[in-house]
Amino acid sequence: MSTGWIIAIIVLVVLIALVVVLYFLGKKAEKRQAEQNAQIEQYKQSVSMLIIDKKRMKITESGLPQSVIDQTPKLMRRAKLPIVKAKVGPQVMSLVADEKIFDMIPVKKEVKAVVSGIYITDVKGLHGKIEIPVKKKGKFKAWVERMQEKAGAKAVK
Repeated sequence: MSTGWIIAIIVLVVLIALVVVLYFLGKKAEKRQAEQNAQIEQYKQSVSMLIIDKKRMKITESGLPQSVIDQTPKLMRRAKLPIVKAKVGPQVMSLVADEKIFDMIPVKKEVKAVVSGIYITDVKGLHGKIEIPVKKKGKFKAWVERMQEKAGAKAVK
């Protein structure tokens, strides 16, 4: 056998081993996430709160309790989390919002939120509806849509 075939076989074996390892790690992470979601569902409760501010910030700068900061993994401490500062009853608290609902949370309005510990999982408007912000399209997508309208491939608005 030539050295080219030997190198190709070695690379192929390494890639197959990598795929198998990633498969089992993914299964393990999926189980862990299912357990966490079940725990969140178990302890959730509805709370009325006034949203003061919301930002994406590092967990060390967020104002969360020190015990929460100590429990987070070291790699996660550098990542930015969606933090919401809210007045719950007479107390001002810093809470972590779910990434899916962070953009929906209105600032300086009273909302009814589903909270599990310090984690906000859902938000509903207390007085009226919550407006879902419309994401702006990128320049390329807007350009493609204009070209499709000119070409007649897409209906004109």
